[in-house]
Parts: sequence; C-alpha cells; structure tokens
Amino acid sequence: MQQLALSIALIGILGIGAQWIAWRTGWPAIALMLAAGVIGGPVLHIINPEHVFGELLEPMVSIAVALILFEGGLSLNFRELRKTDGAVIRLVLLGAPIGWVLGAIACYYVAGLVWPVAILFAGILVVTGPTVVLPLLRQSNVAARPRAILKWEAIVNDPVGALLGVVTYEYLRRAGEGGTLASVILSLLGAAVIAGLIGWLAARAIGWAFPRGHVPEYLKAPILLVAVIGVFVGSNMIQQETGLLAVTVMGVALANMRFDSLRDIQPFKENVTVLLISGVFVILSASLNLEVLRQFEWRFIGFLLALLFLVRPATVLLSLAFSPVPWNERLLVAWIAPRGIVAVAISGLFALRLDRLGYGDGSILVTLSFAVVIATILFHGFSIKAVARLLKVTGASEQGLLIVGATPFSLGLADQLRQLDIPVTIADNSWQRLAPARHKGIPTYHGEILSEATEERLDLTQFQVLAAATGNEAYNALVCNEFAPEIGRDNVYQLGDASDDDDPRTLPESLRGRTLFTSGHGVEDIVEREEQGWTFRKTKISEQFDYEAARAALPPEGDMLLLVRRTGALRFFSHASRPTPQPGDTILSYVPPAPIRSKGKEE
Repeated sequence: MQQLALSIALIGILGIGAQWIAWRTGWPAIALMLAAGVIGGPVLHIINPEHVFGELLEPMVSIAVALILFEGGLSLNFRELRKTDGAVIRLVLLGAPIGWVLGAIACYYVAGLVWPVAILFAGILVVTGPTVVLPLLRQSNVAARPRAILKWEAIVNDPVGALLGVVTYEYLRRAGEGGTLASVILSLLGAAVIAGLIGWLAARAIGWAFPRGHVPEYLKAPILLVAVIGVFVGSNMIQQETGLLAVTVMGVALANMRFDSLRDIQPFKENVTVLLISGVFVILSASLNLEVLRQFEWRFIGFLLALLFLVRPATVLLSLAFSPVPWNERLLVAWIAPRGIVAVAISGLFALRLDRLGYGDGSILVTLSFAVVIATILFHGFSIKAVARLLKVTGASEQGLLIVGATPFSLGLADQLRQLDIPVTIADNSWQRLAPARHKGIPTYHGEILSEATEERLDLTQFQVLAAATGNEAYNALVCNEFAPEIGRDNVYQLGDASDDDDPRTLPESLRGRTLFTSGHGVEDIVEREEQGWTFRKTKISEQFDYEAARAALPPEGDMLLLVRRTGALRFFSHASRPTPQPGDTILSYVPPAPIRSKGKEE
C-alpha cells in the first residue's frame, strides 16, 4: 500500500513538474513528460507501473484517455469548425483513408512488417490525439485556423484510428472462421453508430437535467464524470474501442448545446485533464521496457523518416488539394502530427492479440509505436514554433494589453503604451465612446466583451494583460472574474481596491481583479484626477538612474502604474505585486499637473 501511494505521488510530481518546467522554459511539455517517465521508470527504476498497478493499469489508462477525449470534445464548437474552410472534414473523410493506405505501404516495404500487421498498425497511426496536440498548441503561437484544424483533427481522428485498428484485427480473427471483410465492416459500422447514439443520448439527458434543476450544483461535476465513464465502458461492452467514439460524440454534443452549467465546471474539467495527461504520459513512458527497444532495427529509422517526411505530408496535401486553406497553413498541418497515448496503448493491446493469432510481427508493434511516439514528439514538439514563424502562420503577438472601457484615462494609457511599442486594444459597447480612440488610430473592439460573440470576433491569445477601467467597478470585477481563467488571475486588473472585508459596500477581493494602483484608486478618484489634469509620465531606468531615483523624482501625490520590461512584458504596481525595475525597463506613472511657477520675484 505504501509503495502504491509513493508511486502515485511520484507520477504526479514528475508529470506536473514537467508541465511547470515547460511553462518556465517554453520547451514542449510532451517531450519533458516523456523524458520524466523514462527517467523515473526504465532508467532509475523508481516507478514500475505494471508491478504497482497490475491488472488495473490498462483500464486506468483507457478511462483516462476517454476523459481526455471527452474534455477535448467539449472544446469543439461548430462555429470554430466553420472557420477551417472544410479542412477538418477533408482530413477525416479523405485524410484517414489516404494515411491508412500510405502508412500500410511504408510499414510493409520499409519497416518490413507482414501485410496484415502493416495494415493494422497503419490504421493506428492515423491517430494524433489531444493528449499530445493540445499541450503542443497551448505553448505555441499558431494562427487561429491551423490551430483549429490541428485540434479538431486530433480529437476526431482519435476514435477513427482506433476503429481502423479494430476493423483490421476483427477481419484477421474472423477470416479463419469464414468471415468476410464486408461482414466485419458492417458489424463494426453498426456498433459505431450505436456507440455514437449512446454518447448523443447521454449528452441530451445531461443537457435536459442540468438546466432544469434536477441535479444540484455540487453534484453536477461528479455526475458528468461518472456519466462519461459509464458511456465509455458501456459502449466498449458492445464493441471494443467504440467507447472512444461515444465519449467524443458526447463531448461535441454538449459543447454545442450552450447551457450555463458547463461554464461553471469548466475549471474543474480542465484541471482534471491536465492531471490525467500528465499522469498517463508518465505512466506509459515509465512502463517502457528497454529490452523492447533493443529490438529496434536500422530499417525502422527509414520507416520513421518515411512517416515524417512522406506519409504525413502526402496525406495532408492530397486531402487539402483545391481547398481554400492557404499553402503555408497546409504545410504546417502537414508537418505537425505527434502521436501519443492512444497509439501506444492500442498498439500494446493488439500486439498481444496478434501473437495469439500467430502473427510474429505483432511483438515488434510496441517497439515501433514507442519509436514513432518519441520521434514525432521530439521532431514536432521542438520545431512547431520555428516552423510556424518560417511559414508565417503565427498568431498575433502575446504582448498586447486589452483595456475594457473607453474613458479619457484608458485613452491616455493606450496612447502612452503605443509610444512604447506595446500593442493595445480598447473594448467598449459604445461606438460613440470609442470615437476618440479611432481618431487616434488605436485598435478598438466594438461590442459587449462578455458576449459569446466576442469569442469568435476577438482573439484573446494576443493579450498578456487585461485592464478593466469602465465607470462601474462591479462590472470591472465581473469582467476580471470572467477572463481570469483564460488570461490568468495574476494578469487581470481593474480600478479600485478591495477595502475592509467587513464593509458591506465593497466587493471581496476573491471576486475582483488586481488593483491598477498600489493606492487603490477607484473610478471616482480617476474621474476627479482627470478633471484636475493628471497625466502619464514615462521614466527610463538605467544604471545611473535606478528605481530609488525614480521614486524620489515622483511627485508625492503621484503613483507608479506599470512597468514595461525590455522584452515588452507588462507588470503593474499593485498592493499584491511590486515588480523590481531593471536597467532598460520603463516605468509609467500617473502624476498631477506640474505647478505653474510665478514669473515675478518674491518680496
């Protein structure tokens, strides 16, 4: 029992630790999680998942993958699909068969597998999967359309690849009993339709029960979690591997029903997914047997090269031929196709089954699948940022500031930051209030920032900080609370400060963004200072003129508002955060007008 608890703790530490290092360094998280598992497992032998978890290992991994796929399905909104110009439909309906055929040819002629095993393994390799693609996209600044294409393809093709493997295996198994390919396909197609129907009905049941109050708030997340597991297991009881299809359909159906309960449990499901991805990746890489890798042959290197540079590019380019997707975006999608958990798990499962059917090449599927996972993760994980820049398919700069509320204060702040080459956008639902910003050439967004339509029209990935500066402090708090999960709780600011918690007239700090000033200026304070003629002042920090000198030069009533790093990063001075300026940084302060000096001599 103690060994089990220790192993679970180490898996969590290694997985989440790898994700944290990836966040700090910018390295691909999937590569670091893979390395963490290999080091903790076959290298140092401090984790042995097969010994610790025993027979529970396979169902644990399967259920975790199902939950990850479901969460990925919840992010697939049909409005986003329309932005891909039909690319996802092409990659599923055309790309999967093309990739299957080309992959089988590579497996047979280059890897040297017998045809039955080559066809089965090529079907599995159609999978990319959200466990590897989503962490990759999270850390790379890819433009909106190729990002959506890669995400949709990864989530939709996951069950497709699994089903292609099942079709091949079932045909091999039934061929000796007189079964035909047509009968196998028809039976599996029927099972897939039933599985999809189960997922859709489960989504409809949840979509009916949650908004009508039939489930209390504290039980919504647990019931949803249990429902996903139930749908997955129930579908697999009808036909193995159809559970992945069922949970994907369930997630996509819920994502497009638009009911508020899903927004309430969004942080929970995202946190669970991060834990599952980290844990499963470490478990599978820690389960890697170095003896299996010793079966690696030089011809497999040729197979990996063919997979990376021939099969995937040809699959994507043929599928997207004559589509509206630009060539540079097609080339990026053609290059990015990391394989992960599903490919390894399904390969290991079918390797055992093929051995029972008498196919000797089944034993090397595990070796090949891990080689594919390692190669694609390293090649694609470390190159996606460079390739995106080279092909000019990066998204907007992440150095921008989004100011909510078109006021004289926000207009002056935006004007000063533009002089420092910081991208700024002012959002307001009043066209008239945005007029001064438009006249100055400041980018604006006209619309309700809290509207669902904003998600389509405004790319929030370009902003590193949000500042709510409207004339209503409660509304400012609502905006900060809404966007904190996406932009970061430490990166949403608003006017005003949380006063004494015992004061019933003030909002508690937990519902607010961070204050824009250390002194906690509220809306009325800013209006009063604007009428008095307060302005912004820029101060460049150097070796000779340091932070203390800048503070000494600041008028007694003035306030330091924010710090602009040499890199363009923004750091606000607040009661919770007081950044330390370095030479080369610029401080932006809010100061009263300079006193008018008398021209006459004092008597």
